[in-house]
Amino acid sequence: MPRWMFLTMRCAAAVSALALLGGFMTGCSTPATEGASTAPGESVALPAKLKEHWHAFALPGKARTLTGRKPETLDGRAALHARADRSASMWRQHVRLEPQHLSRVHFSWKVPRLIEAADLSDRDADDTPVRIVLAFDGDRQRLSMRNRMMFDLAESLTGEAPPYATLMYVWDPKAEVGSVIRAPRSDRVRGVVVESGPQRLGRWLHYERDVLADFRRAYGEEPGALVGVAVMTDSDNTSSETEAFYGGIELEGVTRLRLL
Repeated sequence: MPRWMFLTMRCAAAVSALALLGGFMTGCSTPATEGASTAPGESVALPAKLKEHWHAFALPGKARTLTGRKPETLDGRAALHARADRSASMWRQHVRLEPQHLSRVHFSWKVPRLIEAADLSDRDADDTPVRIVLAFDGDRQRLSMRNRMMFDLAESLTGEAPPYATLMYVWDPKAEVGSVIRAPRSDRVRGVVVESGPQRLGRWLHYERDVLADFRRAYGEEPGALVGVAVMTDSDNTSSETEAFYGGIELEGVTRLRLL
């Protein structure tokens, strides 16, 4: 393969990673149309209130299908049902919370099964049934020259500025709970492993995390404003199928903000 082609492919992959929560910096996004479908891949069933505030976002170069459906009830509770078939995409919401107004995040999910071949530290296998994704503002002048160039490229290709930093809560098949995984395609995306292995599959699990402490541990600096929240279920790198159910998501600080 010619070197220029290899570099182009690597650049496109990095742009896709940086675009993970693109648009949260500006709040720009296009609402999903109920019943809209673009390609075989992921589908979700959304509680009715989500249609007003949550929006579909397709990662550049990723196969996806996003379909708004009737509210889904699982085990007596409203849930967001996400399925991925060799695809990756997400639902996201714009927020703006300064760090002094943010302390903890509460969320829940239920995962029927893991992706056996997945490994979030491997660029060719970084899939997972569930991700809670938080996007943060920050001073882009503090980024390395390489990252600033990638940010500029991502914005020029997608029309949306990537967030300064992205923090994810993830379920990895093998990584130790509490470990921090840097996304293999961009060091501006980092995941905190809150669940590992198959022991607790098939049940509702509830989490409470200190967002500021997790950000400091993952990035070694103070966080800026929280500018976006998203959920993501993906299986494109492992060419597999997966599904998950998301329960409530709440941000706690000066007030308590329920997003899902």
